[in-house]
Amino acid sequence: MPSAYMYAATRTAFGRFGGALAGVRPDDLAATVLSEVVRKAPGLDPERIGDVVWGNANGAGEDNRNVGRMAVLLAGLPTSVPATTVNRLCGSSLDAAMIASRTVESGDAEVVVAGGVESMTRAPWVLPKPARAFPAGNTTAVSTTLGWRLVNDQMPAEWTVSLGEANEALGERFAISRERQDEFAARSHDLAHAAWESGFFDQLVVPVPGVALARDEGIRPGSTAEGLAGLKPSFRPDGTITAANASPLSDGASALLIASESAALGLEPIVRIAGRGTHAVDPQDFGFAPVEAARKALARAGISWADVGAIELNEAFAVQSLACVDAWGINPDLVNARGGAIAIGHPLGASGGRILGTLAHRLRDSGERWGVAAICIGVGQALAVVLENAA
Repeated sequence: MPSAYMYAATRTAFGRFGGALAGVRPDDLAATVLSEVVRKAPGLDPERIGDVVWGNANGAGEDNRNVGRMAVLLAGLPTSVPATTVNRLCGSSLDAAMIASRTVESGDAEVVVAGGVESMTRAPWVLPKPARAFPAGNTTAVSTTLGWRLVNDQMPAEWTVSLGEANEALGERFAISRERQDEFAARSHDLAHAAWESGFFDQLVVPVPGVALARDEGIRPGSTAEGLAGLKPSFRPDGTITAANASPLSDGASALLIASESAALGLEPIVRIAGRGTHAVDPQDFGFAPVEAARKALARAGISWADVGAIELNEAFAVQSLACVDAWGINPDLVNARGGAIAIGHPLGASGGRILGTLAHRLRDSGERWGVAAICIGVGQALAVVLENAA
């Protein structure tokens, strides 16, 4: 079987909820990064793209009707290029990359583009259809931006708690203090700012036409744990999770070019996709699910944590990130060395592609051989991917 390699990665800068990208449709965001990642391969005739696999968590508004296919058409790629959209909530674009790598390894396609998009700003309100005509009562519009909606009454109540409440319980379970969470959050902002200042993201981020957004909009340089300590808890009066130590609502898109070693794309591969892991737990424990997903991916790559030189863990909440890092027993300095989602943002369907692209470029720049990308997913799931430096 051929191996699957990543040749290029790109993303938009991530915008705040209601911020610079609020006026841009998600299908246009997707087309922007799709065009750019194809442009990075000078030897690639777009007709050779065997499939496009796109992640999207909401799909209730302008990202409906298979946003992956919409991106292909809006990007001006040949209409012969097929596309599908996958939904594994926060893990959607990492799932897309995993599907793309399996497609290449199986020989079903030589070149596949994976990616994802989310506009949490533009996620619509939805109304359930009435059971009968002309109901007399009022109907409530439900936001599709984040979390449970239109919950099935058969679901146990403990499964359907808010994401914040689920992670407050996780913090209690592992005795993770507010101070540690605020320190982790401040570190995310400081490292993301330093990465932009050093030029690290210049090679990864593509401008969105018509939008004056040069950097990730949520980064707050100079953040300190002491400064964050004054914020009120968001979910419990005596809780530890605040708006500052959790990832924000965001808008953005990411894309990855995945192909076989013999694809002749006019550029060298960055990394080989060496292992994949999928894991599920009780829905309320979703923040801890990356622990086992990463272990599975490492086992399939034939390595251990001792071999790993770089880790990208999506920071849904500081508390769940710390719980995972503690459980892995790894050097925390290896985790999110260019900042994480608390600072950069977490547009659900795009985040997996962001962390995988960032990890690939960290390995290329550092010369480290092995890296792990992992992401927790609402309703009790997680994904992880092991990358091997192709240099």
